[in-house]
Amino acid sequence: MGGAVPTNSAQGPYVSHHPAPVSAEMPAHPITLEGYSVLHQMFRFRWAAWNALGEGERLGVIKDAEQTLRPMEETGLTALFSMVGHKGDLMLIHFRNSFDELNEAELKLAGTRLYGYLEPVNSYLSVIELGLYDSTVKLYKQLMERGVVPHSEEWEKAIQETIERQKSAMSPRLCPKIPDHRYLCFYPMDRKRGEAINFYTVPIESRQKQMEAHGMVGRRYAGKVQQIISGSIGFDDWEWGVDLFGADPLQFKKLIYEMRFDEVSAVYASFGAFFIGLRVKIDGFSEWLGGKLPTL
Repeated sequence: MGGAVPTNSAQGPYVSHHPAPVSAEMPAHPITLEGYSVLHQMFRFRWAAWNALGEGERLGVIKDAEQTLRPMEETGLTALFSMVGHKGDLMLIHFRNSFDELNEAELKLAGTRLYGYLEPVNSYLSVIELGLYDSTVKLYKQLMERGVVPHSEEWEKAIQETIERQKSAMSPRLCPKIPDHRYLCFYPMDRKRGEAINFYTVPIESRQKQMEAHGMVGRRYAGKVQQIISGSIGFDDWEWGVDLFGADPLQFKKLIYEMRFDEVSAVYASFGAFFIGLRVKIDGFSEWLGGKLPTL
């Protein structure tokens, strides 16, 4: 239907002088805490070109690589892994304070002579994340019972105070060193958001209960598997990245299999490719380049 747009001035469309109504519904999104920025780099190694080098040339490349990578490893925030299978040969993980520092780590590696023998095959960018479902639901209920309007100034102030308090308490989990275990399992994942099954339309209190049950399974593997979750919404192709570290790779299988039976995984989870690696310290990197897996 046609018709003129109502106006209240000569300059343009009608603009109401009454404030827009504010929803009194409980917000759908949980509070999250963010820590280190994370970059996974996966490479295929050009073995044929490497093996064609003379011994002196190889030693020069190794020395140059060690001078760059050793200081990075010594911080506990960069680690190398020998990859198992066809998806690549070498994986580097970097934890840093910002994307700027991650890019600096990339550029340092790219500036080595070793980089001429590395072919990038994959990468993943994310930020270590802790989702506070339980704390969020409790706080939202408390604020609404007091009559605080969601997203009001008072509401946002309470949220920020909670974030600051929790970040201080959770600092070791938000900004950890890379675990010094032999085996790594990394994979990206999503929560389904299709027409029939959509995790993001489930009420927050139901999601909180699902995530609580999911977390109980993970806690049973404490001491066997160390898990680091990183959020990647807006940063990469999936919503989260999951790093599992441990001394026995079979524990990865057992943990992930058991979690598949949780409602939040069985109904709402989608998984990307899985990458398995074995830790290679810089002290043993020359052995790896010689075709031998060094002991940890």
